[in-house]
Amino acid sequence: MDPLIALLAAVAGYLLGSISFARIVTRLAAPQVDVTRTEMVIPGTDQKMPFMAVSGTAVSLHLGPKLGMFTAALDMLKVALPTLAFRIWYPGTHYFLIAALAGVIGHNWPVYYRFKGGRGLSAIYGGLFAIDWIGVFATGFGGMILGLVFIRNVVVSYLAGMWLMIPWLWFRTHDLGHLIYAIAVNVIFTVAMIPEIRMIRDYERRGIKADMAAGMDMTPMGRMISKMANRWGLLKKP
Repeated sequence: MDPLIALLAAVAGYLLGSISFARIVTRLAAPQVDVTRTEMVIPGTDQKMPFMAVSGTAVSLHLGPKLGMFTAALDMLKVALPTLAFRIWYPGTHYFLIAALAGVIGHNWPVYYRFKGGRGLSAIYGGLFAIDWIGVFATGFGGMILGLVFIRNVVVSYLAGMWLMIPWLWFRTHDLGHLIYAIAVNVIFTVAMIPEIRMIRDYERRGIKADMAAGMDMTPMGRMISKMANRWGLLKKP
C-alpha cells in the first residue's frame, strides 16, 4: 500500500464527509431555522432533551420526514461516491475502505463546523453501498428480522444492521481489512453516541424513562422500521 495514496484517500474521504447536508438543506429550505439547536420530546413523558447531532434526523425534527430522508440520502452519497471512486481507481487495494472510514469520521466530526456533526448511520450505510451493495440490504433486512421477529425490540432492529456488518463482510471477503473496517465503524458510531447515552442515563437516574420504541419514529430509518413492525404486529409493547 502506497502511504501517499492512503493519505489521499483519507483526506478526500474526510473532507467530503465533513460536508453538512443537514445545514445546507435547512439553509435552503428554511433559513430561519437553526438546525444545530434541536430539542426533542422524550417519548412517553412531557420532558424535552437537546438533540445534539446535526443530521438528517435533526432536519426531520425541524422540517419533516421528507427533507429528513432527502438529507440522509445526500449523506449516504457523500461517502459512497469517494469510496466507489477509490475502489475503481485502485482495484485490489484497501484505499476505498480508508476513504469510507474517513467519510464517517468527517460526517461525525466535520472540520468545517467545529467538529459538530451527526452520528454516522447514513454515512456508514453509504460507505457500505460502495463496498458491498448487497450488504446494505442483507444487513439492514437481517437486522430488522433479528430485532423484530426474534428479539422483538425495535431499538435492536435499528442497530443490529450495523452489528451484522462485522460477520457479513468477513463472510463475503474473508479479508482482515474489511473486518477491521466493520469493527471500526461500529466503534465510531458508539463513540459518537456517547453524549446521547449520557443524557439518557442522566434522565433515568432522575426517574424519567424514555419510551425508546416511540422515539424511533423521530428518525428517518426508525420511522420505516416502526411502520413495518406495526404492520406485522411485531412491535414490542411496554
